[in-house]
Amino acid sequence: MAETTSTTILATGRRKTSVAQVRLIPNGVGKILINAKPAEEYFRGHDRHLAALRSPLDKTEQKTYDVTVKVNGGGVTGQAEAIRHGLARALAQVEDRFKKIMRKEGLLTRDSRMVERKKPGQPKARKRFQYSKR
Repeated sequence: MAETTSTTILATGRRKTSVAQVRLIPNGVGKILINAKPAEEYFRGHDRHLAALRSPLDKTEQKTYDVTVKVNGGGVTGQAEAIRHGLARALAQVEDRFKKIMRKEGLLTRDSRMVERKKPGQPKARKRFQYSKR
């Protein structure tokens, strides 16, 4: 899943159908690039998602890493949370105390909730067609 090459740390984060490949580069200035765009531009107007993806860096008080992310699939929320998951996994490789901090915050746990499939004979996954007695 996660590998280390020279000084760059690689990790994968997932949420719903989104997959984020996170590259953590040490000795940086704290900039975050998502699909070759700055995070503020990629999540323009979605401040909640920006805060969510930065939370692993904030919890561990790390500002000396540059982050490069390739993310695809899903929607805005799924992508932001996939990036957060991948970033947490990457930071967990750096130091054991980071792993303990993020485990306590629940950032290393993969959210397994997925969209439930539509069943035959029903209009949606759980909704039923109206029942008529007569």
